[in-house]
Amino acid sequence: MIDGQVVKLSARQKQCLRWVEEGKSSWEIGMILRISRNTVDFHIKTVMRKLEVSSRIQAAITARRLKLLD
Repeated sequence: MIDGQVVKLSARQKQCLRWVEEGKSSWEIGMILRISRNTVDFHIKTVMRKLEVSSRIQAAITARRLKLLD
């Protein structure tokens, strides 16, 4: 919960965050998932907005802390 609201992440957002946790760049994540770097950035930025954080690392850590990642 962020500010009393339940946060839900899509399967693709979770995939991107798991690779962020592994230290992969957007380009690398795009190659792994067979999507463009811009699409990866879109998913990560959407998660950052949902979790109210300012970096991709914060997004991954916060998602893990909130048990949003398996």
